[in-house]
Amino acid sequence: MTTPSGPEVFDSPTGWVADHIRKYVESGGREGHFYQGHRSLLLTTRGRKSGLLRRTALFYGEDDGRYLLVASNGGAHQHPAWYLNLTADPDVTVQVGPDEFAVRARTAAPEEKPPLWRIMASNFSLYDTYQEKSDRDIPLVILEPREGE
Repeated sequence: MTTPSGPEVFDSPTGWVADHIRKYVESGGREGHFYQGHRSLLLTTRGRKSGLLRRTALFYGEDDGRYLLVASNGGAHQHPAWYLNLTADPDVTVQVGPDEFAVRARTAAPEEKPPLWRIMASNFSLYDTYQEKSDRDIPLVILEPREGE
């Protein structure tokens, strides 16, 4: 999908996620921000292999002006592609409702993760279930405003 303000962005190839993104974008964030009873945002990363812009929809939480994401991949044994992309290039963009802005992503350090995980698990209880069934430590991502932006 070509954005009005920039280069082509490729949405998730998963059908229901692509539908969610389309509604979110076409409505200017009026539809899709709340999805299945949870707040969601659109995350755009740069593909670590392709260099292309990739967009997905994710549930989020907030803590002290920061946005939080869980790289659960439904409890799968591998990290989701979006997480691998942002670890390669942490300067990403998000759309939260009608607002689109630049952020820097980082993985929560082990000592800061427990209280942030509780925030996210209280928003979406399946995160605890996903962690229990996975053999990997599911990352929690913190999105912070970029300096000077």
